Amino acid sequence: MRWIILSLSLMPLAAVDFEREVRPLLARNCFACHGPALQKSHLRLDRRADALKGGESGIPAIAPGKSSASLIIRSVSGTDAKLVMPPAGPRLTAAEIAMLKEWIDAGAVWPDATGAVSEKSDPRLAHWAFHAPRLPALPPVRDRAWVRNPIDAFVLSKLEVKGWRPAARASDSDLLRRMYLNMTGLPPTLEEQDSFRGDWDALAQSLLSRREYGERWARHWLDVVRYGDTNGYERDAIKPVAWKYRDYVIQALNDDKPFDRFIVEQLAGDELPGSSAETLLATGYSRLGPWDDEPADPAEDRFDQLDDILNTTSQAFLGLTLACARCHNHKFEPLTTKDYYGMIAVFNGLERPRNGRTELDRPIGSWPEIDRFNAREKQIGELREAAKLQWLQSGKSALPAETVAAYLQTKKLPKDSLKTLDAELAGLPVEAEVARLKQETPDLPRGYFMEERSATVKPTHILIRGKASSPGPEAGPSVPAVLVKAQPPFQFTGTRTSGRRLELAQWIASRDNPLTARVIVNRVWQWHFGDGLVRTANDFGVMGDKPSHEELIDWLAVWFMDNGWSLKKLHALILGSNTYRMAKTGNAGYAAADPENRLLWRMPYRRLEAEVILDSALAVSMHLNRKLYGEFVYPKMQKEALEGSSDPDKIWAPFDDENKASRRAIYYIVKRSLMVPLMEVLDVCDTTRPAAKRQTTSVATQALQLFNGDFINRQARHFAERLRREASGASAQMELAYRLALARRPNAEERDAMLSFLKTGSLEEMCRVILNLNEFVYAN
Repeated sequence: MRWIILSLSLMPLAAVDFEREVRPLLARNCFACHGPALQKSHLRLDRRADALKGGESGIPAIAPGKSSASLIIRSVSGTDAKLVMPPAGPRLTAAEIAMLKEWIDAGAVWPDATGAVSEKSDPRLAHWAFHAPRLPALPPVRDRAWVRNPIDAFVLSKLEVKGWRPAARASDSDLLRRMYLNMTGLPPTLEEQDSFRGDWDALAQSLLSRREYGERWARHWLDVVRYGDTNGYERDAIKPVAWKYRDYVIQALNDDKPFDRFIVEQLAGDELPGSSAETLLATGYSRLGPWDDEPADPAEDRFDQLDDILNTTSQAFLGLTLACARCHNHKFEPLTTKDYYGMIAVFNGLERPRNGRTELDRPIGSWPEIDRFNAREKQIGELREAAKLQWLQSGKSALPAETVAAYLQTKKLPKDSLKTLDAELAGLPVEAEVARLKQETPDLPRGYFMEERSATVKPTHILIRGKASSPGPEAGPSVPAVLVKAQPPFQFTGTRTSGRRLELAQWIASRDNPLTARVIVNRVWQWHFGDGLVRTANDFGVMGDKPSHEELIDWLAVWFMDNGWSLKKLHALILGSNTYRMAKTGNAGYAAADPENRLLWRMPYRRLEAEVILDSALAVSMHLNRKLYGEFVYPKMQKEALEGSSDPDKIWAPFDDENKASRRAIYYIVKRSLMVPLMEVLDVCDTTRPAAKRQTTSVATQALQLFNGDFINRQARHFAERLRREASGASAQMELAYRLALARRPNAEERDAMLSFLKTGSLEEMCRVILNLNEFVYAN
């Protein structure tokens, strides 16, 4: 043993690895101020030649073989009180300083002496998702009879490598309920169950053609883009007509708007040729996030708003965590601070329409319609101002002389005086002229979106350490360099806006972008199966999850683009696969070897989302209001939930119309400071940031809310009333309840148990039990 220890002590230490140890350390702590975007004191540390030369001091930052003569060691070790680096944030640890010294004393080996970024100098650039997908050949399989479409070939080939078999097909009743809940968010009715004749492909097309499809799948997208009807923070004010964006998404999905067009409309609908009311509503996307209407630091808040747009855009469309590069180069991904501020420059022309702390909506239509409307409003304003001035100067107003005099000087009136004056002006001839102008140019509908008011955008500066109070050099518009061979030109020649967002959107929505198609097909897969082929749906970077089936995700991405970026065609492809039609049960040995089901040997067992559970309860109780589109509704809120508010009488509208409040849950108000308790305990997503995937928890409050809560108990009463109307006798009522709620008949054991229960319990209680069955809240 002593000999082994002695031998180990004599072994030379492994050389410090520049790419694995030194470059990441410099990137985290130095490149923000001494990198490609900014060179404070004329010192640059991301290229060897510049680091050897040094900056203004003339002292080499790195002196190969001489760590004691290297300025970087003097700076980070703290030996010179006047020169301490990094200037903010955590200092380097003793181990990190020792590693730097060792690397310098060993000759400061820098693999790529030119400092050029390449896959050799930065292996992260070789990451699979940063290169365009190519259509792979279908893998050979032994059981060709199981393969209904290419999806099955990719899945089966991996199973066969392990000698595994996919699970058996789900029963007809399970698969029928699965497809209805998956595609429409509602269980099949009795008529739909009885009329189905086994044509699953025809059923898929039928479900995709229903308006309920858009309502179901829009909720998925709203999670991704942090949709909310209010601003959050202390006042949590209503976002005026933001719900029209939600309706835009529902309609876009029902119309099967090509996904590439869907992207462009949301990012730059106002910059498109032939923009319309619809495309302007789409740009509400940028304004959906939280907003502090009274920030402590307005300049910092301005960049926080831009950061929210950038973060959502990079995660939702590109699957990148670019927002992590605001203060310094990304610690793990090949994304730089320059990449971050290049994207900020794209959005920097956007402004939030508001009057102080009050948000404003804007007219929507084509630009010629909006121009005519604005000209009318200007003319009306001038006419009324002239009439007001003339009226006040005539001495006929009932306002005190001193109030009139103050107005003539300041053009301002107190609120009470303004009401009096408006009443006086209402009968004057000017209002007839106003009515004529409004008849000639009618009012336009209103929308909620950011606006860009000029083709000239104010300069964007890289912020040192991400602080608005520390602007650095200017950054022009650009996209992450790792994803392109050449930057988009950003040379729009429009006169109304800068056009930068349109160029960005067209690049994101192009076949040349290696990420966009992969990210959306992965999301759709996740929304069908519970987990994506990449399980980090918002992170396709180096630190993201490795795909379980890389060739399948690439095949789907290319197929999706080749098929017109059609989401409905993608759904039909997935629904038509045997992979989708598998049962949830499987092999215990497989479960032990692959507990996360990454090889897709069975259909996963997963709970339905909060909205689907609520909608299903309303549907089986026959109290679902199926109205499509429109303003949000306030469901019933428990008194106890309101008592914690500073203004309990005004924070929530009264529950005075059960039919109105019984709409699908996608129409419930999304109030950031107060969520519906039942939906909150059932893991509705955080609306302050892009949600990659909803959590699925199992906590006692879920059982308490579902069994004792007001909503489920009301639906149980309505459900029982329906059973009494439609069936006679306990046996028939119990069987009808199972078919309505679970799309199947009860087995003998269930039948006996329920009939025994009904001898002492009420029909309402039985309905409450059925609405609390695991099977009711889980997909088949």
